[in-house]
Amino acid sequence: MVSGRLRLWLSLLVCVLAVILLKSEGASVGITYLQDAVAKGAVCLDGSPPAYHFDKGSGAGVDNWIVHMEGGGWCEDVPTCLSRKNTDLGSSKQMVKQFGFSGLLSGQQKSNPDFYNWNRIKVRYCDGSSFTGDAVDRANNLFFKGNSIWEFIIADLLAKGMRNAKNAILSGCSAGGLASILHCDRFRALLPASTKVKCISDAGFFLHAQDVSGGKHIEEFYGKVARLHGSVKNLPASCTSRMGARPELCFFPQYVVQTMQTPIFFVNSAYDSWQIKNILAPTAADKSKAWKSCKLDLKKCTAAQLKTIQDFRTQFLSALNRAGVVNSPSKGMFIDSCYAHCQVGKQIQWSSDSSPVVSNMKIAKAVGDWYYERSPIKKLDCPYPCNPTCPKVDSDS
Repeated sequence: MVSGRLRLWLSLLVCVLAVILLKSEGASVGITYLQDAVAKGAVCLDGSPPAYHFDKGSGAGVDNWIVHMEGGGWCEDVPTCLSRKNTDLGSSKQMVKQFGFSGLLSGQQKSNPDFYNWNRIKVRYCDGSSFTGDAVDRANNLFFKGNSIWEFIIADLLAKGMRNAKNAILSGCSAGGLASILHCDRFRALLPASTKVKCISDAGFFLHAQDVSGGKHIEEFYGKVARLHGSVKNLPASCTSRMGARPELCFFPQYVVQTMQTPIFFVNSAYDSWQIKNILAPTAADKSKAWKSCKLDLKKCTAAQLKTIQDFRTQFLSALNRAGVVNSPSKGMFIDSCYAHCQVGKQIQWSSDSSPVVSNMKIAKAVGDWYYERSPIKKLDCPYPCNPTCPKVDSDS
């Protein structure tokens, strides 16, 4: 009995100490539900209110803002959206009440010296369209209102002080990284001309490419997303006006970035693990499962598979170049050769002793130098497997 009580008290003590540690580090941030958004139709897939986590700025950073959009893929048809509806990617009712901030959102000066004291917001993702949707499926009680969510949240933040921002960044990871590209110029337009506004896309430059079977899996997938969610009218007009009968192709950053006006920085792997698994070698294009082991660990790829992956890197870099990223003075990039997906939100990849290094620079330093214009940043890693500083395991696993 005594030993049982002792274990219970020790467990409680560990929990209390963990909470105290998180609070002292400013790492755990409470959720804010936007109940008023429901009346405006700005709701998650299940009709619940949108939400974000907000860690207020301090000192010299009190007038600076980072709005970071969460990732989490997309739903392209009714069954996949219904499967998300009762998860944290479709309902704020299922979201955790506290969220740990690290990497770009860290409140610690040592690990995030350029942005630690800014107002830092993590926008939760519950619409499945990279915040572009504008439709309702009454028959299935599904709400595709991603664009309305984005507009309502930005308006709410403007009212809470962002309208007076001196500096502002719109960022995101994966599907949120795509959203940071699609909404970047709109974000700029909503802030005062005197505000310094830039955007950061982490693992959001999804490539328009064929899969290993020669098919167009990702093109068809994004087309389904755009049609289901009614997204096309909310994609950048500077892109859709040039795409003729295929405006849904503006889900692909390589066509959007060409005409963007707002400065933007790309953190991406040239061997993005999500893209290799879902664009290059999706399960639908690999019926024989020849790519299964390779996708889990590049060391297990055959010579022929590695050549295909190196060719994919070449296509990716070519798309960046054609989009003007390489030569534009307002655009920056940190393209590593790690088998990774989403890197700015994790301390281990952002600025720790274990973070990937390209040309003697870590991601945090590259982003900070680019934002504050201390130097132009165009970091391009050598081809896989040359970089020993890459994490040993795919960051998407």
